Amino acid sequence: MNYREKIEHLVSLVKISNKTLVLTGAGASTESGIPDFRSQKKGLWQKYNPEEVASLNALKRDPAKFYQLNMQWWRRCIEAQPNATHYGLAQLEKMGWLLGVITQNIDGLHQRAGSKRVWEVHGHLRTCRCFKCGRGYAFSQLESGYICHCGGVLRPDVVLFGDAMPKDYATAEKVMSGCQLLLVVGSSLQVYPVANLPQFARRLVIINHDPTPWDDRADLVLRESSGQVLGDVLANLDDEQGPIPW
Repeated sequence: MNYREKIEHLVSLVKISNKTLVLTGAGASTESGIPDFRSQKKGLWQKYNPEEVASLNALKRDPAKFYQLNMQWWRRCIEAQPNATHYGLAQLEKMGWLLGVITQNIDGLHQRAGSKRVWEVHGHLRTCRCFKCGRGYAFSQLESGYICHCGGVLRPDVVLFGDAMPKDYATAEKVMSGCQLLLVVGSSLQVYPVANLPQFARRLVIINHDPTPWDDRADLVLRESSGQVLGDVLANLDDEQGPIPW
């Protein structure tokens, strides 16, 4: 099946689905200049051991080192701009073809592109809080220091290795009930429990440059740029309105 045929097939799957969801991973934001984690050539975890630099234990053991390493890429997330993938998904939602986005990303780019229904299963970079007293702060507080007024250490509201999953994950599992079509965009599907979500979908389409453990169970796999794929899907939908009321 060539690329044109794959796009036609994907459009047909979208049109016959009454409940389509998207699961995005770091690959959805690479075209915004944010490095991903697990790609074979440039993934961050090719250079660092995540258990050593992005875990709850790492933060508690050496907060200064933890923030020195992690703030580098968190700043890139905050400064990044949405790309064609984010805008394409927001447009699909606005047209009624997409119920919403479940994302592993913490960069907030889906919301900035206009997506209204976003479930952030790995947290976000908008706020942080104190381990000791629980007081919350804007994430920007971490730029000036990681010590709370009570003397405790601040932590970001992102899911670190060793953390429990946030409420958004339980919500995402419920939202997946009855999903007729799941588009996986830029995710390696190697991080659990999120990698279990495709099992709840009747049909599965994967748009990712590298292979995933779910490829052989997918209805369709595309290795092209997700921004290009979504742009071509939108072009073939011809502004037709989908089944989900806006």
